[in-house]
Amino acid sequence: MIKNLVCCSSNTMLEAMRLINDNARGICFVVDKENHLKGVVTDGDIRRALLSGMGLNDEITKALHKDFVYGYAGESYSNLISKLKLGVNIIPLVDRGFKVVDFFEYEQNVHFPVAIPNLNGNEFKYLTDAFLSTWISSSGKYIDKFEKGFSSYSDCQYGVSVSNGTVALHLALVALNIGEGDEVIVPNLTFAATINAVLHAKATPVIVDIEENGWCISPSEIEKSITKKTKAIVPVHLYGQPCDMGSIMDIANKYNLKVIEDCAEAHGAEFDGKKVGSFGDIGCFSFYGNKVITTGEGGMCTTNSDNLNETMKILRDHGMNKSKKYWHDRVGFNYRLTNLQASIGLAQLERIQEIHQNRRVYEDGYREILENEYCFQKDLERRSRITWLVSVLVDRECDRDSLISVFNDVGIEARPFFYPLSKMKIYKRFLRCPAPVSEKISSKGINLPTYESLKNIESIQKILKKHSIGVMAKT
Repeated sequence: MIKNLVCCSSNTMLEAMRLINDNARGICFVVDKENHLKGVVTDGDIRRALLSGMGLNDEITKALHKDFVYGYAGESYSNLISKLKLGVNIIPLVDRGFKVVDFFEYEQNVHFPVAIPNLNGNEFKYLTDAFLSTWISSSGKYIDKFEKGFSSYSDCQYGVSVSNGTVALHLALVALNIGEGDEVIVPNLTFAATINAVLHAKATPVIVDIEENGWCISPSEIEKSITKKTKAIVPVHLYGQPCDMGSIMDIANKYNLKVIEDCAEAHGAEFDGKKVGSFGDIGCFSFYGNKVITTGEGGMCTTNSDNLNETMKILRDHGMNKSKKYWHDRVGFNYRLTNLQASIGLAQLERIQEIHQNRRVYEDGYREILENEYCFQKDLERRSRITWLVSVLVDRECDRDSLISVFNDVGIEARPFFYPLSKMKIYKRFLRCPAPVSEKISSKGINLPTYESLKNIESIQKILKKHSIGVMAKT
């Protein structure tokens, strides 16, 4: 590739023009016989030289400028970016002997978002059917099919679809009669919806630290935080990794506590061969656009309890009596999913195994380039995680935020891990014990683009190699 960008200082204007035409990059690097860089010429430079009276057979050196831009091989990405001028996105790279050895190119049009949904199954077919049926609101056959299909997939007897994952958590808390005066244990490293739902239920959250290896809530920290007011535990299966549900359920049984599993990021993950969402009293899922399967916005509560299933269905629909229309026995909510959304969810569910397989393939693609320099999410004994987002930790000496900027500069939308809840002013009063593990994991974590329609992992690999991003993790 570099050959198509280099022309000899003895070449004519015409020969340089032909080279620029062939490489289709609008530029060439001028070198002497020993490959020392003499300058840089663009097609615009040649055009201006010709207009000033020079001829096609004049040497290309006559079009050179003294202030040309170049970089050194091995120079940092941020330094190279800063050298680019308006309208120029490619510069030569030289060694310490000033010989041209490579080039740097800023590919501004490349962009890999962190997550986008893939709707290439029966989504449009089912959505059109739901639309034409005129059942577009909160009743219709797709709601029933989706609830039955997803609950069965999750090893549960019942599924109660809701409008999003946050209200799934709130509905679960209310259905379990958790409220004012009750304490609910939550992990420090999670999305804010987990703790917000507890606060919306008027209960008191108690923040605890996470495991070093699994990044999920620590069973030992749970047990240390239990008081007479503790009513429930909300384990979060973070970034597709199942919590240690064996230990958590032992603790819950020992202290007679309710368990509400936050499975928003872990559809299909397993502990001891059993799906998450089926261990506790209620499992809560999100179907937001960046989740494993999506309905745009949406969620579901799964349970194996007849009583909780009926209670949640009533609360979801304004607290209305199921056999006496417009008669309300409880103060409820409008937390219903629409038939249109459920039709998309059902089509996504049909392909969930394929989705999981494709996501893991993309994770393996990242591992080929980055595994020696980054700590990837671990596969732990008794736990079968799923790939939601490819989640990695950088070396403790690396500036994580600067590295994220480098990823984003080359078109790979990298995102930091969630902030610890205890670091935010509105939540920090709910932390009773230090939480050093969650602070460390949060500060070094990066999530990389991972979605089922990511068909060009090879393009990402090429970018990672070209810019030596893997090496930067330990710089």
